[in-house]
Amino acid sequence: MRILLAEDDELLGHELSTSLTQFGYTVDWLKDGFSTDQALKTDTFEVIILSSELPTLSGLEILQNFRARGQITPVIILSTHTSIEDKIKGLDSGADDYLIKPLNIDELCARLRALQRRFYVRAESTLTQGNVELNPASHTVTLNHQPIEISRREFALLHKLLENIGRVLSRESLIRSLYGWDKEVASNTLEVHIHNLRKKLGQDFIQTLRGVGYIINKK
Repeated sequence: MRILLAEDDELLGHELSTSLTQFGYTVDWLKDGFSTDQALKTDTFEVIILSSELPTLSGLEILQNFRARGQITPVIILSTHTSIEDKIKGLDSGADDYLIKPLNIDELCARLRALQRRFYVRAESTLTQGNVELNPASHTVTLNHQPIEISRREFALLHKLLENIGRVLSRESLIRSLYGWDKEVASNTLEVHIHNLRKKLGQDFIQTLRGVGYIINKK
């Protein structure tokens, strides 16, 4: 899952970016309100983690602009403001969740998983297709109930494809989801991950639509 993190506190931003990446998320980190507002106009993310206190443009202003454009992407507000009135204001501005700093990373990840389930209208905690099961909470994959050794990028790729069963995902959208704004991505990187997943899960588990993208078909 690709996340936009907007946090101007260097220490907290670095901690969140590093921890979320270790948990398998792709994180693009911005440190001011204007850049965040512009990024949300031109790029696509699956969840936005937005500090309410940002320079140049506040988090709530960004959120209000975002919702005014009809965008429905889930947003978590991070704030040092603890009053009920502030929480109500954040939620009424369009936030899907509101967390108080300092944060517990395990709780944040649990809330991210809850937003994913709600966003994809999916109540179950695991993703299952045939004899393959992916558990986002434990970050595990099993084949015929046996654990499969899988890298962080392979897990993220499989997760994205399983969330979109029956839908073709373009090469470009998958690379953005896996790497965000990382420029150091070799031209065949995605194909290597696809090849590795096929070796582990079966050659026919992920289908290629040449010139279009990749799909896991419904069974």
